[in-house]
Amino acid sequence: MTTAPAPRAALTAWLPYVVAATFFMEYLDTTVLATALPQMARSFGVGPNSLSIGMTAYMLSLAIFIPVSGWVADRYGSRTVFFSAIVTFTVASVLCGLSQNVAEFTAARLLQGIGGAMMVPVGRLVVVRSTEKSRLMQAISTITWPAIAAPVVGPPVGGFITTYTSWRWIFLLNVPFGIAALIATMALVPNLRGEARRPLDLAGLALSGATLTAILYGAELASQPGSNPWAATAIVAAGIAVGYLAFRHAKRHAHPLVDVSTLKIPTFSVTVVTGSVTRIGIGAVPYLMPLLFQIGFGLSAFKSGLLLLASALGNLGMKALTTRILQRYGFKLVSIVDVALAGLFTIACGLLTPQVPLAVVLAIVFVYGVTRSMQFSTLATLAYADVAQPQMSAASTLWSAAMQMTNGLGIAFGAVALRVATRVNGEAGGAHAFTLDDFRLAFLLAGVLTLLSVWGYLRMASDAGQNVGGGSRRQGAGSR
Repeated sequence: MTTAPAPRAALTAWLPYVVAATFFMEYLDTTVLATALPQMARSFGVGPNSLSIGMTAYMLSLAIFIPVSGWVADRYGSRTVFFSAIVTFTVASVLCGLSQNVAEFTAARLLQGIGGAMMVPVGRLVVVRSTEKSRLMQAISTITWPAIAAPVVGPPVGGFITTYTSWRWIFLLNVPFGIAALIATMALVPNLRGEARRPLDLAGLALSGATLTAILYGAELASQPGSNPWAATAIVAAGIAVGYLAFRHAKRHAHPLVDVSTLKIPTFSVTVVTGSVTRIGIGAVPYLMPLLFQIGFGLSAFKSGLLLLASALGNLGMKALTTRILQRYGFKLVSIVDVALAGLFTIACGLLTPQVPLAVVLAIVFVYGVTRSMQFSTLATLAYADVAQPQMSAASTLWSAAMQMTNGLGIAFGAVALRVATRVNGEAGGAHAFTLDDFRLAFLLAGVLTLLSVWGYLRMASDAGQNVGGGSRRQGAGSR
């Protein structure tokens, strides 16, 4: 791998924080937007459902451009691509904020999706390529927290902005953050390139793009009230079928766009395969919980968002302890125990009622946030524990694609679980007719799915993650 001159060590230590800031800008933008749709629809003179095309446009941009992000970074350099992605995302944010109709907003979201599709995978690639294995655990923990915190911080932030200002500030506030990130990128980010110029795998690009597009669009369709669940299922199934073709193509191609050979690495494979099941189960909760508080408890969107801050505190509070816990107990034990707790507390969320004391509600939501943070950080760190430098680009691309896909599937699973619950309970199942019994069953299904993923972690090697310090303190104690 050829590189530009590396930044000084003192400056390199700040690199994960720069990347984390850009991640937070992208993740928060996505989660905040849902709460702003009614106000946006009024300003455009359309119904809220008419704006779903803007959400879909962003999602489709991600699906098409995430798979090619690693190739572009290898060809043109990580700093060049990362800088360009921030510029694209920031300019698109301004265009979103200045949009006067649905067509302008949709076009701006398409452009913003291109920026996000390059910014997140390439930012992660910069960190894992620039960080020594001994410091990788702390670095990954830093860049992981935005994805953990944004889904729970987003709703109250969005509610505050749309209630007291204008929805346009959701996008315009990205400008100062984007400018600061650009300055930091020029100062800190090395311009890393791949070892050799690989030809662009156009067939792989088409197959991977079609796979992610179908799965994400089907998941989005499933999460929409009133949509046909069978149609959504058929689209997701078609995406899985095309994904199988993409997998076979990647195995046979000399220079595949998405290199599936990284799945032969046990620690990487478990984070992609088993980790995807975990993320779908845990990821259903940020969709279900606001509905539980608003429909089941009868709270306003803003008060519901305030309750969700307990989860955000758990997410952020756990960040300071993640590295020490993994160093002491190792990845295998932490994964098993944490996923079991996450599943149980997901089920416990469904047992909440308006009569439950507020302290108990906050405690359950807080512990769910702790387990969510711990598991997501564990998976993100373990993914790169045994990946060699030449495979970092391929691993980052596949990891980012899996993350994006499971984020969408988590929301879809929550929506489908609620629909199943209404059928089981013999109800009509309108969007505003969900009962506490429906939520109880939906959370149960999400919790059980999370618990099922424990099996995959039980099969991990006991020394998994030693390369990045997992279980190092326990091993050191045992050797004395």
